[in-house]
Amino acid sequence: MSVAVNFRMATQLTGSRVLLWSLLGRLPNAMSPIGTLLLVSHNTGSVWSGSLVAGALAGGQAIGGPVVGRLADRRGQRTVGLAAALVNAAALVALVAASEHGLALGWQIAPAALTGLSVPLVGPLSRSRWVRLSAGEPELTSAVLALDGIVDEVSFTAGPALVGLLATTVSPSAGMLTAAVLSGVCATLFALHPTAAPGVPAPVRAQSRSAERLFNTPYVLLMAGMALLGACFGSVQVGITATTEALGRPGAAGLLYGFLGCTSSVAGIATASLPARWGLPPRLRAGTALLFSASCVLLFADGSLAALTAAVGLLGVAVAPQMITMFGLVERTVPAARLGEAMAALVSALILAQSAGTFVSGWAADHFAPGAPFAVTAAAAATALVLTACTATEHRFRRRHTARPTPVPAEAASPTA
Repeated sequence: MSVAVNFRMATQLTGSRVLLWSLLGRLPNAMSPIGTLLLVSHNTGSVWSGSLVAGALAGGQAIGGPVVGRLADRRGQRTVGLAAALVNAAALVALVAASEHGLALGWQIAPAALTGLSVPLVGPLSRSRWVRLSAGEPELTSAVLALDGIVDEVSFTAGPALVGLLATTVSPSAGMLTAAVLSGVCATLFALHPTAAPGVPAPVRAQSRSAERLFNTPYVLLMAGMALLGACFGSVQVGITATTEALGRPGAAGLLYGFLGCTSSVAGIATASLPARWGLPPRLRAGTALLFSASCVLLFADGSLAALTAAVGLLGVAVAPQMITMFGLVERTVPAARLGEAMAALVSALILAQSAGTFVSGWAADHFAPGAPFAVTAAAAATALVLTACTATEHRFRRRHTARPTPVPAEAASPTA
């Protein structure tokens, strides 16, 4: 089955509009961290203060993500998604107001933490929604996760670029206010779409909690793999920034981030064309081997911008397939009634590890060399390679739960819905 056919089938599950709301609704999640750093650093004159407030936001994301995901699984995406979107928009506005009025740092940390805690989780809930609608059909599930991975890559690339553009041409607060509008409007439209998953009735929730555990061994292994991928993200970000500055081309860092997202998106599209007979565990092993190979190339690519560009592009090819495969394996290994929570917790693992990777890599760049963060990337990728080589088998990740088909409303089945 061709990529075009797979993607056409995937979009027919929800319609084209929900795909647009999904993309725009994810942008605030990508815009808020860098936007907070720029806003607070500009208004206080202290990068450390900006980092502290941005760290509070990241911590809120890591904690709030699984909570919002679990509530959405239990109470329904429509109610929980709507509440999260409105609270998130209000928290972003409050953060801008506190920073612009020069309030004490604590009064800026509080709305930043609330912004992270109330993240609408458009990405994880979109994945769980599409997996539910694909009803366990392997090729269709692969297609929807690949399509969602592309949307993620676009938002990951476009969000920081949009914030930077608005901060440069208008003001640092403009980016954050734009994020508030996108969260309040687009995340709300995503939550209210007819395809939103309903909540699980109380008796079923009680039975599910007593009979099924979320943190089984395969799921914990996936969390570890996603955390190692997050460490790669954080270290590569610092390594690109430090290396381009050392090469006298600091403005090239943003272009390299965009190139990484571009090659990752192309790889995500290609992933959808892989035959279903090539199982997810072999794909995970192959993707991790490619990630490690690309990280090794990075170790020798800090001498020229051309070499760095090639290495970053190769790394991007490994990113989307890795994430798509791990999200696909989550659908196999966790209870269907807790899929949204599981997807959110996986993202939280990535965020926390990315923050840790950024911290360690920043220290390495300061104390050793601009390319030292790439050694952190290689170490994380090597650990991931050993982990998958030892654990990523069809037996370990055999399907434990069968998704039940959910009727799609007629208006959602239309491509113009």
